[in-house]
Amino acid sequence: MKILFVAAEGSPFAKIGGLGDVIGALPKSLVKKGNEVSVILPYYDSIDAKFGEEIEDLFYFFTNVGWRHEYVGIKHTVKDGVDFYFIDNNHYFYRGQVYGEFDDGERFAFFQLAALEAMEKIDFIPDILHVHDYHTAMIPFLLKEKYHWINAYQKIKTVFTIHNIEFQGQFAPSLLGEVFGVGEERYWDGTLRWRDCLNWMKAAILYADRVTTVSPSYAQEIQTPEFGKGLDQIMRMESGKLSGIVNGIDTELLDPRTDEHLLAHFSKDDLSGKAKNKAALQEQLGLPVRDDVALIGVVSRLTDQKGFNLVVNELNAMMQMDIQLVLLGTGYAEFENAFSWFAQAYPEKMSANIMFDLTLAQQIYAASDIFLMPSAFEPCGLSQMMAMRYGSLPLVHEVGGLRDTVIPYNEFDKTGTGFGFQEFSGYWLTRTLAKALDVYYNREKDWKKLQESAMTTDFSWDTASQAYEHLYRELV
Repeated sequence: MKILFVAAEGSPFAKIGGLGDVIGALPKSLVKKGNEVSVILPYYDSIDAKFGEEIEDLFYFFTNVGWRHEYVGIKHTVKDGVDFYFIDNNHYFYRGQVYGEFDDGERFAFFQLAALEAMEKIDFIPDILHVHDYHTAMIPFLLKEKYHWINAYQKIKTVFTIHNIEFQGQFAPSLLGEVFGVGEERYWDGTLRWRDCLNWMKAAILYADRVTTVSPSYAQEIQTPEFGKGLDQIMRMESGKLSGIVNGIDTELLDPRTDEHLLAHFSKDDLSGKAKNKAALQEQLGLPVRDDVALIGVVSRLTDQKGFNLVVNELNAMMQMDIQLVLLGTGYAEFENAFSWFAQAYPEKMSANIMFDLTLAQQIYAASDIFLMPSAFEPCGLSQMMAMRYGSLPLVHEVGGLRDTVIPYNEFDKTGTGFGFQEFSGYWLTRTLAKALDVYYNREKDWKKLQESAMTTDFSWDTASQAYEHLYRELV
């Protein structure tokens, strides 16, 4: 099959979150299976600074963004067998950041128009056009309502993936004419209107041939008022074309046997290297070097979505337990300040690193015994899979992708890959931590069995991509 991905970010060129990981890994895996795969991304100034010398200029053309006649440069490189094309326009994409500009609606409208018009010009007309999140959500609509007259485009099937339903692309309806160059009929007849706004995500849900989310549980959850962020009614209406596919992780890169960030390598058959990493991290961060204490790791954005309101409320109780807590991340100021205060109050029990450092992140995965991830909602989540890969057992709120990837410990048959709580409350978080510590301190055989199960769970993209390939073949 010929498959084209269009997205606002993609690793290693531009990565802000999980979307970037998917665009970096899924196309590469699909190429291994014999598909012809291309990706179109915006050409940000950050990409030019880091990769400019290896990316070539192909050609340029102009497109109409409403009354504006805008330059579209096409750049290209090949990575891991995938053709990466970039839409170049300094005015829109040399901003110092990917998201968060006052004119994001116009910026990503331009990107979608340019990407659609580029397909013919780069001579890549896909069987499947796979778009992601609100930044590219108008593409299925535009393909059927604006570019339907192009014969070559008429057999293209579209797939839209929701990585996070919270960000929907809500704009004034005037954007249809002023930027996209189409009439407002589909707004006023209700098709594109939601809560008195032009809603890009709603457009994709209605116009795409298939809609996916990044875990089966999240696909069910977003059909409820609690998780649907106002679109649950539309999700229920279109549930027949909705499915959930769990993301994978790059198991070649994330491998405790070869990870270049680690002091010592290890495997499920020889965990002695994990103990060395633990001691090294304790010493590096000024914690007492103890092999007999449960080391809890946190690598995350510090936000309500990630459940840190629960953690902060329970920190005092946690600090009374025989644990060490190592945290890495940035986020809401009140959470940063709270963790910093507790780290100063309990210097022998806690290290708060309010920053992001990839090497330190990998060292925390490798050194920790328990990985704390109590998200309020989690479309998929990658950190819990990375932690399991490194023999750190996740403690999670059983929601979304966390429910689909972490099997809670069963004390009767000694099975599982981590620990989970169902009710989102500080009480159940602390009680579940106490349960995990009981297993760690008193049931060594059970702990080793859980570690082995976690480390041998297959989270590779080669497996995850099979479900996408099956979905594509159903459409073609």
